[in-house]
Amino acid sequence: MSTRNRDIKCALITGGTGSFGKTMLRDLLDQGTPEVRIISRDEEKQDALRNVLRDERVRYYIGDVRDRESLDRAMHGVECVFHAAALKQVPSCEFFPHEAVRTNILGSENVIRSGIAAG
Repeated sequence: MSTRNRDIKCALITGGTGSFGKTMLRDLLDQGTPEVRIISRDEEKQDALRNVLRDERVRYYIGDVRDRESLDRAMHGVECVFHAAALKQVPSCEFFPHEAVRTNILGSENVIRSGIAAG
């Protein structure tokens, strides 16, 4: 990350309980980011991450990139978004292509629209 990113006061990571999301979270915390928000639809993974990290700078939001309203709530006041939410297992995407489109394409569109609306 560049030194410019060290000035981020509040970041949001979609899919923050996934492999990339957790790596990004640790990097942001290591750089001293005062608040990092995680939005994911898996409360069990959020709880496990909360118990491992025990860091008050992390805020957890139950939500889904397919649901614009949950994104709007999590994105209010955020300066920077790292979009990591995705269905990435090819067999699942092949078997459930509609869900892959809803999450990976329409979900990305929701993240963009919510970010624009949040300013």
